This record gives sequence, C-alpha cells and structure tokens, in this order.
Amino acid sequence: MKFLLDHDVPAEVGQLLRYWGHDAQQSHEVLSVDAPDAEVFAQAQKDGRVIVSCNRDHFLTLANRSVALKEEFPGLVILIRRRTRQAECGRLLTLLRRAGENGLDGNINFA
Repeated sequence: MKFLLDHDVPAEVGQLLRYWGHDAQQSHEVLSVDAPDAEVFAQAQKDGRVIVSCNRDHFLTLANRSVALKEEFPGLVILIRRRTRQAECGRLLTLLRRAGENGLDGNINFA
C-alpha cells in the first residue's frame, strides 16, 4: 500500500511501514513543512496514497467531504496517540492486517 504520513506522525511509523513492504512517504518529502492540511490531502489524492495523521479535526472534515461528494479517496488513518511508539505501531499493524490489501481504500479508520 502507498501512504502519505502527515508531519505529526512519528518517523518510527514510516520506518515500520517500509519494513513491512509498504511505500510510506513523509509529507515533508513532497510538500513544504508548513503545507496546509488541504494541500496534504490533495497531494495524497493525486498520488493515490492513504493519509496517516494524528490530526483528527481537519482531516476528518476533508475526508467526510470527499466521501459525501463521491470523490476518489484513497483513505485516511487517524493514528491515536498512545503511551509508547510501540503501542501506536502495534495498533496500526493490527488495522492493516484486519483491513487487508484494499480495506483502507475510501475508508476512514482509527488506529
């Protein structure tokens, strides 16, 4: 799967995704560090990447709008902050295992 990680997602999450064979890109690799959320969302749509973010408010609004308008939407994973990075990564891996290859496509998920 292809992912675009928002600036608030820990680097360890990207490393883990790459370790498991996914194409994980940090948003600052393709956009300016201070790019607004709407620009990050548009870039993910353009590149067909599932967004991973800890920013629930803005990305949920953008994702819900895309779903309502029946736009192409690669998916969104809201990463909930946990006590440890290990716990965050574990929740994300559990979600990916349960969702399967296409289970995130067009969906809003929480990990």
